[in-house]
Amino acid sequence: MITLTHVCKTYKVSKRDAGFSSAFKALFHKEYEYIHALNDVSFTIGDGEMVGYIGPNGAGKSSTIKILSGILTPESGTCLVNGFIPWKNRIEYVKNIGVVFGQRTQLWWDVPVMDSFELLKEIYQIASHIYSQNLEELTEMLGLGELLKTPVRQLSLGQRMRCEIAASLLHSPRILFLDEPTIGLDAVSKLAVRDFICKLNQEKGTTVILTTHDMQDIEALTNRVILIGKGTILLDGRIEDIKEGYDSTEEGLAAFYRNHNI
Repeated sequence: MITLTHVCKTYKVSKRDAGFSSAFKALFHKEYEYIHALNDVSFTIGDGEMVGYIGPNGAGKSSTIKILSGILTPESGTCLVNGFIPWKNRIEYVKNIGVVFGQRTQLWWDVPVMDSFELLKEIYQIASHIYSQNLEELTEMLGLGELLKTPVRQLSLGQRMRCEIAASLLHSPRILFLDEPTIGLDAVSKLAVRDFICKLNQEKGTTVILTTHDMQDIEALTNRVILIGKGTILLDGRIEDIKEGYDSTEEGLAAFYRNHNI
């Protein structure tokens, strides 16, 4: 069970004009702007749900995922995930979650993928028989095969993302956070990733929170969407609630953004 209650997060960002004189002035007098990334965000996600967490750039999606992952601490509000406060119980908590950031990597760039997997085995203290079982299953389901022997820097984006997803699941997490997992992937790779996520949810009951701008991913994987804009939850319902009255989900979503001035 995932519960966020009245969570707020603000960033302090320094601002200055371009040019040497502005840079010199900033040495003695810095100006700051406060960005309210999350403003009174509350929602609950049950065990085994697959939820799409969507919104425009800068809406607060990644900040929410980082708080749920224990990377960030909010200024106010509470967050409870399977009985843990993510940023207070991080060592014990991360054993129960997997995280994939589409624009970040947890694999070591210059070594074969298998070396990264072995290191993650030690970090998460995975028992050898569980590790072997999970690795065999993930290799078959994601079609890794020879990729395990290949340095990460020599993989295509689609190949790397499949390895990233496998790396996040080696320790059998109960919750999987996916932040833009199909960004830049070709059609074949996208379908493979979608099929795998569906199978993972159906067979193991893994809770999945998917953050993406690709509405085809949302439609293929989730029944429930939470839409955030300017740090505030604007909609918690079905994908049909966005699409209603429009030919496509993208058109409905664009109209929703316009109506809410985001």
